[in-house]
Amino acid sequence: MSDDKALRLGTRRSRLALAQSGQVAEAVSQVTGRPVELVEITTYGDVSREQLAQIGGTGVFVTALREALLKGEVDFAVHSLKDLPTGQPDELALAAVPLREDPRDAIVARDALKFTDLPRGARIGTGSPRRMAQLNAYARTHGLDIETVPIRGNVDTRVGYVRDGVLDAVVLAAAGLQRIGRIDEVTDFLSVDTVLPAPGQGALAIECAADNADLIAALAEFDDPFTRVAVTAERSLLAALEAGCSAPVGALADLLADGQIVKEMRLRGVVGTTDGSRMVQLSTTGPVPETYDQAMALGRELAAEMLAQGAAGLMGERAQ
Repeated sequence: MSDDKALRLGTRRSRLALAQSGQVAEAVSQVTGRPVELVEITTYGDVSREQLAQIGGTGVFVTALREALLKGEVDFAVHSLKDLPTGQPDELALAAVPLREDPRDAIVARDALKFTDLPRGARIGTGSPRRMAQLNAYARTHGLDIETVPIRGNVDTRVGYVRDGVLDAVVLAAAGLQRIGRIDEVTDFLSVDTVLPAPGQGALAIECAADNADLIAALAEFDDPFTRVAVTAERSLLAALEAGCSAPVGALADLLADGQIVKEMRLRGVVGTTDGSRMVQLSTTGPVPETYDQAMALGRELAAEMLAQGAAGLMGERAQ
């Protein structure tokens, strides 16, 4: 890739998207020796004011970027992996899944409160049915009195609800706050034993045209095999549940190490009603998958067990 022409990186316009795309652009420029320019693209999810569950969620932050790739308007694109639909178009290649950031959800609360220290009747904002389901389920089983409130907007808007006293706390992805340099505002990290993250949360996806072999080879430098195997299992679970990325589904694949040697992978999945009254939560542990097909099989197997326990009835509209 000795061409000096700038590579065009498609990105959403949000502060978080620009921050994570800027970091990727800098790294790609170092590897390829070519300048990388950001091409800002507005997606339907950015302009719609409806709740994600109402507009379907699946692909709303991705479709416009993919269309720009297919039209040749950009050379590659950076997505938050949790926003990607589980089906991969043949014309596009998932060229790299870089090392994952912290997958946990985080609380930003008034008065620096921890989640379990929030007062009775505390109002917690989130745009995610998955978070609502698990927070409400935890509250039910631990005697907490909370109200989950659906919200939309960027980090400034969401944190502003707390600063202005409209809400007692909001829940955000820790990775996003880390990438925009605002991790210090977190008052509590939610253990994955309390709230399982969205499939792929904390990971990025770098996508380009499937016929651009040189660029695919260059971007492969940024691929982290363990992260890709883990998120492949998580997304396979989501796909087998026939659930979109706005469904109340949490999943996390952990790599279990004995000292420095990674021995096994544990995949956990959860589905629940948003009021937290009904939950299906299961896990499975096995050897670390050596192929992506094995990782996908692990996800499908756990999904089948969850469906057998009634998971389908907890998700509302299933993805088509």
